[in-house]
Parts: sequence; C-alpha cells; structure tokens
Amino acid sequence: MPLLANTPVEKMTGPYSRRWWALIVLCLSLLIVVMANTSLIVAAPDMTTDLRLSSSDLQWVIDGYTVPYAALMLVLGSIGDKYSRRGALITGLLIFAGGSVMGSLVDETTLVIIARAIMGVGAAVVMPATLSLLVAMFPKRERTRAITAWTATSGLAIAVGPLVAGWLLESHAWGSTFLINVPIAIVAVIGAFVLVPPSKAEGMGRIDYVGGLLSIVSVGSLVYAVIEGPHFGWDTGPVTAAVVAGVGFVAFTLWELKHPHPMLDVRKFTERPFGGSMIAVLFFFFGAFGSIYYSTQFLQFVLGYDALKTGVLLLPLAGAVFAGAAVTGKLTPRLGVKAMVVPGMVLGTVGVFLLTRIDKGSTYTDFLPSLLLLGFAIGLSVSPATDTIMDSFPESELGVGGGANDTSLELGGSLGIAVLGSLLGTAYQDKLADLVGGQLPHDALDTAEESVGAGLAVAEQVARTPGATPQQTQALVDAVHESFAHGVAHTSLIGGIIMAAGALIVLAVLPGRKAAAKHLQERTARAQGSPLPTRPPHSDTAGPSATPEAPADVAGHR
Repeated sequence: MPLLANTPVEKMTGPYSRRWWALIVLCLSLLIVVMANTSLIVAAPDMTTDLRLSSSDLQWVIDGYTVPYAALMLVLGSIGDKYSRRGALITGLLIFAGGSVMGSLVDETTLVIIARAIMGVGAAVVMPATLSLLVAMFPKRERTRAITAWTATSGLAIAVGPLVAGWLLESHAWGSTFLINVPIAIVAVIGAFVLVPPSKAEGMGRIDYVGGLLSIVSVGSLVYAVIEGPHFGWDTGPVTAAVVAGVGFVAFTLWELKHPHPMLDVRKFTERPFGGSMIAVLFFFFGAFGSIYYSTQFLQFVLGYDALKTGVLLLPLAGAVFAGAAVTGKLTPRLGVKAMVVPGMVLGTVGVFLLTRIDKGSTYTDFLPSLLLLGFAIGLSVSPATDTIMDSFPESELGVGGGANDTSLELGGSLGIAVLGSLLGTAYQDKLADLVGGQLPHDALDTAEESVGAGLAVAEQVARTPGATPQQTQALVDAVHESFAHGVAHTSLIGGIIMAAGALIVLAVLPGRKAAAKHLQERTARAQGSPLPTRPPHSDTAGPSATPEAPADVAGHR
C-alpha cells in the first residue's frame, strides 16, 4: 500500500480501504474549526483585560471569525468541487494555521480581529471540504454512520474548546488558545496527504461566480446586521446591511433560477426533506450556541468558576452528544429522519426552557439537565438532518451541499449568540437599573450595565472607594448576580418559544418516512432519465439512504 493516498476516489473500483482512518483526519479538521469559536468563550475575560476591549471590540473579536466563515462556505465549497476537495482541505488548514499564529503573536485589537478573520476564511474552506470528502469516500450504506461521527465531533468541540482553553489559561496567556490550533492543523495536513484520497467533481462545468458573489454579499451582510444590530443598535450600518442582504437574496434567487448551472439550485428549498432539514439545523444551533453562550458566562461570572473548571463542567454536553449519536445511528434506519429530528428538537426546546428556572441562588446542577438535553438532542437529530441535506446533491455538487449545511449551522449559531445575547443584555440592564439605579453615579451605572463582567468590575472599584463598607460592595455584587440571573431566565423563555416554533415548522415541513422514500425515488428517476417506478423497490432500511445503491456507489461515491 503506497504511503500517500494518490488514487482519486473517482477512479477506484471499490470502496476506499482506508476511509475510516481518513474520517479521523476529517473529524480532526472539523474539531479545530469549531473549537476556534468555543474556546474563545473562556478566553474572552483574559483578552478583555489584556487588550482593554470594549463591548464592541470583544463582539468583533468573536465575530470577525464568523462573518467570512458563514459568507464564503458556499462559494469555496463549489471551488473545492471543481478543482480538488482534498486540496481545498489542505489549503484551508494552512490558512487557518497562519491566522492562528498571527492571533497568538499580536497585541492590538484590530490585528486580533484580522487574525480571526483569516482563520474564518480558512474555516470556510475546511468545513464544506470535510463533508464533501466524507460523502465522496463512503458508500451510501456506511454514510449515515460516518456523518454521525462527523456530527458528534461538532458536539465534542463545543465542550472540548472551553476545556482546552481553560487548561492552557492556567499557566499561559490567552495567545496560547490560538497557538494550540497549529500543531493540530499540521497533523491534519499530513494525515490528509497520507490518508485522504484526491476527489473532485466530474464534468462540473464553469462555476457560477456571479451567483457566488451574490451569495457572499447576501450572507455576509445578513450576518453583519444580525451581529451589529441587536448588540449596538439599529443605526445606519446594520439597517443598510439588512437592506443589502434582502436585496441580495432576491437577486441571488432570480439569478439562480435562470442560470443553466447555478451555484445553488434554490428550487431545492421547495423540496420538503431538504428544506425541513436546513430549518432544523438552523434552529438547533440557534438554541445550542445561544444558551451555551450565556450559561458559560453564568458559570464564570456568577458562580466564580475559572476557565478550566468551566471547561470541565461542559463535558457532560459532549457525552450527551455521543449518546444521542449512538441512538440515532441505530434508530434512524428503522424509523426514518423525521422520527429522530422532531423529537430531538422537542428535547432541545425543553433544555432551553429549563433555564427559565435560573435565579441568583442557582448552582451548576441547575444547568446540568439543560446541557444534557441539548447535547443529546444535537446527537440525535443533526446527523440525520445533515445526511438528508447531503443526499439532496449530486456528486458534482457535494462541496456546495456541505457549504449549504454549514452555512445553516453557522448562521443559526450566529443568530443564537446575537439575538439571545442582545435579549440577555437588555434584560440585565433593566433589572440592574431597577435594583441599584439610585445608588450609583450615572457613569458607574452605565459601565455596570455593559455586561456582568463590567458590573463586577464596578463593584471592585466601589470596594476600593474610601468610606465604602463591605455590605455596600456585597449588595452591588448581589444585584449584578440577580440581574444576570434574571436575564438568563428571561432570555431562555424567549429562546424556548423560538425553538418551539422551529420544532412546529420542522414537524409540518419534514416528510414522514414513506413520503421521503417516495420523493427520493422520484428524484433519482428524474436524474437518471428513467420512468418513475410503479411501486417502491424492496429495501430493508428506511429514510433518505434506504434506496438500493446505484452501481457507482460500489466504488464509494455517487
């Protein structure tokens, strides 16, 4: 067996023998891409202190990564399809590593944001490449298991990111949370050459760059508006971005409908399996990222846990993801996609609603049921939804399929952090003003209302003021804690309502097992130019991957 994997998937006469080892490389690549966001949650306090970040600065340190990440995935996935999926993976990892090195070395806010944006570009290349390579390498009968492992890795990264960052921050500066990505990326690059075979689309034709540009403008403007508006007010910038996004999506839709080879066939959104699965992924990560974002702050600022302890306390979430993935791997082939996705959304919704019980006396055990339910829901439902999305695309558009799935994921996470974070901030400010509005100078109150961290910093300043008593200081700390707990409970109520609405939409849109199987038969028949079958073929499985495998699938690809 050769040292390097040089035989293209398209030229193999049977399933690739080292595909499960290659999956480890893909999951490792995915791990650092997701960890880049979750590790920053616990590194943010140190960065804020060291760089003297304002609330706006911190938001853009976080989201400088998100905007290019979300906006570029569709286009870069298509480019990977056209030229080389493995080449895209390796290129993206190198860009990501370069941005990580820069982020670990710089000490100015603007340069940190630029470094995060470079990492976001790299992530936008890596993320769709991992999915497209996975689908290209694995035969249909194994694909669900492989995508389940891919999904479980996403859930693992949500918990492992804060844990690794917390461990590093015990004895190193915040720059180490950037630098840890570099050795992992290098290992993944070497693994890609040795274990991941080359792959690209056959006969793809020219790339729809106009549609790609419209998608970049539309998604980028939408993410910018979602981030900037809720946090800092709907002034000229966010409103303009929202208008550009709206006009851009209309122009993108009209262009794609008339283009002979569109970047993304928007008619797919009228197909219930695809549309329902995209909605499910978006709502899942809306609730998961939003609630984990403010739960982590509560653990750190209210309960006083350090970064490492916070990371350890998030591990049950990862365990629950793996448990959900194990269940969905066994039950989805028997019960179908809808039977997994809808109950998973219900469990996730319950997990968010449980946080409405939080008050200033709450402890970690009050958060644990929510973390377990959210993790189990992700493991149970995201894998079959992703499998359905990828199954909607032909071999020539696997990168586009991965980009569509990942855009939905990232957009949902961005919306969750931005919208729920904004609601949390407003509820916190209003409650704090009610509790201590007449007891603090106006400037001090304005500072304390910026965030729970700022409120505790003001309490420390009050403690150092001549004549201040310990009782006064403790009263302010208690008020900050009570206000933040009120914000968590209030935000969780609204977040739960939004999640419940999403679950009802998915219940209505996503077809049942028989309807999904019939839809897949019809789509396959249309793609092959053959008449529709009068009765369904015999199959011992159910769901989107339950049809007999085409001859090309024996080779591990479509």
